[in-house]
This record gives sequence, C-alpha cells and structure tokens, in this order.
Amino acid sequence: MFHIVLFEPEIPANTGNIIRLCANAGMQLHLIKPLGFDLDDKKLRRAGLDYHEWVSVELHDSYADFLEKNQPQRVFALTTKGKKNYSDVQFEAGDVFLFGPETRGLPASMLAEIGENCLFLPMQPESRSLNLSNTVAIVLYEAWRQTDFSGSMR
Repeated sequence: MFHIVLFEPEIPANTGNIIRLCANAGMQLHLIKPLGFDLDDKKLRRAGLDYHEWVSVELHDSYADFLEKNQPQRVFALTTKGKKNYSDVQFEAGDVFLFGPETRGLPASMLAEIGENCLFLPMQPESRSLNLSNTVAIVLYEAWRQTDFSGSMR
C-alpha cells in the first residue's frame, strides 16, 4: 500500500476525485490541515460519490503530525520544481507521495527537506502544471504497477 498525502488541499472536487482513486486502488489518504473546504462539502461528496466508506482518510493538524504518527521510510514530493522524473524511481510498498495545494504548491522549506526525492512529471515547456487529481493518479498507478498491482483483484 502507498500513502497519498495532500498538504493543505484547496479544491474539494480534486480531493473527492482522489478519495475515489484511493478507494479503488486500496491506498491510504492523508489530509494535512488547514483544508480549503469542509469535509462535508457537497462538491467533495459529489466527486467522491459513495466511495468515502471504502477509503481510510486520516486528518492531520500538520505535516509534522503526519510524520510523527506514520514515520515513513521514504517521502516523495511531486512538484514542478523536481529534478528527477517520477518514472526513473523504483517505488516500494509503504512509500509516501506528498502533493501541495493546487494554487501554490509545496513550501520551499518542505522541498528542501525532501531534497532529491522531489519528483516531476514531464510536460510541455510552456505548461504550468497538471491538475492535482490527475497527477496523483499518474504517480499512484506507476508505483502500483511497479509492485505488480499488489492487492488488486486482477
């Protein structure tokens, strides 16, 4: 299992889509406060459909709180400022994928702390960024593929 961590997510529909993704892939979702929406937001519920009951979502007061409670071995930050292509990494069960807020990304201090584990997704030079839920899906499915879709029904 992999851990998806959304640091201060802002858009409820993105988080709802990621809830649905994590439910279908059997992954753990972590949300770091403050959230840009209420957890009972109808846009969040609509995007996540009825998948909320099939996914474990942990809410954390801070990134430090998440680290203390989970003590991950490896954390990978996804950022347009990354130096390593996400597809050049050999992922392992238990890896953490950290994603920043939609409008501003992860703080420079967090990126500095994560260092060489800051990854990027290739895109056209004039592009700014991909949608958060699309980025999570791309990275999660590559990592899951590398582990032979462990735990899947097919």
